[in-house]
Amino acid sequence: MKRRSSLDGGYAIFMLPGLLAFLLVIVGPFLATVFISFTTWNGVQAPKWVGIDNYFNLVSDPYFVASFQNTFVLLLAMVVIPTILGLLLAGLLYSYVARRFGPKTASFFRAGFYLPQVMPVAVAGVVWGWILTPDGALNSILQGVGLGVLAQNWLGDPGIAIFSVMGMMVWFQIGFPLVIFFTALQRMDQTVIEAASLDGASGWQTFIHITIHQIRPEIFVVVLMTTIATFKVFAQVFVLTRGGPGTATYVPSYYTYLNFFQKDQVGVGSAVATIVTVVVLLVAVVFINFQERRDLAKES
Repeated sequence: MKRRSSLDGGYAIFMLPGLLAFLLVIVGPFLATVFISFTTWNGVQAPKWVGIDNYFNLVSDPYFVASFQNTFVLLLAMVVIPTILGLLLAGLLYSYVARRFGPKTASFFRAGFYLPQVMPVAVAGVVWGWILTPDGALNSILQGVGLGVLAQNWLGDPGIAIFSVMGMMVWFQIGFPLVIFFTALQRMDQTVIEAASLDGASGWQTFIHITIHQIRPEIFVVVLMTTIATFKVFAQVFVLTRGGPGTATYVPSYYTYLNFFQKDQVGVGSAVATIVTVVVLLVAVVFINFQERRDLAKES
């Protein structure tokens, strides 16, 4: 017992650098942000304590409300659509492309779908901005094929801008679930798939009733990670639209940036950042508890 305790203590020493880094980089700034959120501060003069006034004011702030409304809309583009498409594409690459054309061909397409994840957001934003401008590539293509009536001011129309940003988000995000699901398919128990095929199950029935069930842990991870990423979206909106036109593409991270660096309302920006952090933590806790309950129910 003494030997085990000494080993545990020895391992704890090696954890100290990581723990200190966590406290300095994560916990410390978060606590400072929470404190500043209860003050009014322009970043230069001494902060003045105002209590929860910043939070009360945010409830009736149309910019803050619009930013969260847009975030829930972006969940479609960051979570729902990429997860579904990623699952279908992973199944197509694994079950058809890899078997018919070889694993190298499947790996080539997988890398192509994942490329936006490693591409600098500024570069991607410039390219998409060129595509979506009124005289850009998309409208030129529509006019070239006789569909000029569909040409729009994709980023300048308040009713369309959010959907244009969503299009970029789907393109940007789809590679992540595809890679995760493709890896999950490779670790599946193939004997179950073969047994279902011998019993007369179609490819689609096997995919729905067996494949999705076996890769459920990976689906949970993808949904959790992409949901958290949605609440942290900033660079894409900043590069493409700067939150405009009006509040059509405002998101909480961009609104935080505006309060910090343009409006000199650091207290308000800190309150927005604190709310986003609390929401992300709650989402993570709910997802993890839900998964743990499913695991316990499965074991029992």
